[in-house]
Amino acid sequence: MATVPQTRAAWWREWPLALTVVMLGIMLAFGGTLAGSSSSALVLIVLLGLCGVILCAAVAIVRHADVLAHRLGEPLGTLLLTLAITGLEVAMVGFVMSTGDEKPTLARDTMFAVVMLVLNGFLGLSLVMGGVRHREQSYNLQGANAFLVMIVPLTVLGLVLPNYTRSTPGPTLSTFQMVFLSLMSAGIYIIFMLVQNRWYQDYFRAAESPLAAPASAKAAATPKAAPDSGIVEHKGHHSTRPTWFHALMLVLYGVPVVMLAKQMAAPLDVVVAKMGAPVALGGFVMAVLVLTPESLAAIAAARQNQLQRSVNILMGSVLASIGLTIPLVIVISLATGRSLVLGLDATGTLMLLLTLVTSILTFSLPRTNVLLGCVHLLLFAAYLMLMFDR
Repeated sequence: MATVPQTRAAWWREWPLALTVVMLGIMLAFGGTLAGSSSSALVLIVLLGLCGVILCAAVAIVRHADVLAHRLGEPLGTLLLTLAITGLEVAMVGFVMSTGDEKPTLARDTMFAVVMLVLNGFLGLSLVMGGVRHREQSYNLQGANAFLVMIVPLTVLGLVLPNYTRSTPGPTLSTFQMVFLSLMSAGIYIIFMLVQNRWYQDYFRAAESPLAAPASAKAAATPKAAPDSGIVEHKGHHSTRPTWFHALMLVLYGVPVVMLAKQMAAPLDVVVAKMGAPVALGGFVMAVLVLTPESLAAIAAARQNQLQRSVNILMGSVLASIGLTIPLVIVISLATGRSLVLGLDATGTLMLLLTLVTSILTFSLPRTNVLLGCVHLLLFAAYLMLMFDR
């Protein structure tokens, strides 16, 4: 008898999908009028409404992906969670870039925002909140280094190298260079997926910490997940729905969200123009909307002393974002003839290199603490300051 109420409750949880579809219908019908309004306040309200709906949908996407992730186990589960949300971000960038007015710096600004937001903002919060609660936390050093050895060359070749090539003027690449960069980015990411899910899976599971040995007896008395998974199950991951249902919901949420991203471009351009906001704000907003729900899951994992899961989610999202966005935007640029600017300016280059060096130093130690998290948060604050005042 309890089956019908449970089913109804499960469907009621999908209210963000209905909200997303309704908002999409409103924007398709009246989006041009609303975005072209002479009232800056109205345009701002429309933009905030779109951001709120997209954020709600992104939270729902992460919820469904998280259920699938825990059913698959580590590290494949975290990879699915990362690809679900990063694929949404990449699709949004590609869709907005390929329609409407040219936005040659959108992909660059979004990728740069992802690196700053995740490696400084959300990683810093994870280390601080985990450190406050557990003082020091351990993780698998080999897994973190595997992520960094992929992230560093991809970001430098994709966001710095275009400033120093001579075949084309400015921070751009020639056709041959773009093809090479796209193939290299895709190849590196494919190799990484094989490493993570077939050859060296143990690198991405929580390693046994020798400092935690005295607590082994206490841990044995409290049943948790499998000892090598690095995951502690909690109620939010339990679902009576079949696996196919959660996979279907990922698609049903993803399609209208990507279409809403196109509708968000016009009011965002108006707000940037009328309020004098930086052009890079568009990429930053897109990164925040897509990555926040997933990153909140990473912060929660750090608070539960599952730092390895947090590292897998955060660094995996950066790697997937760079590795998938570069090939896609290059294909769009070559197919449509739209200009593509990838190289960062001098200030952005300095902040990127400083972030990469700090991340390498952070994950050269066997354990993390609050101090390391505070440094990353300071770098994120510097990024925000420089975005609005250079």
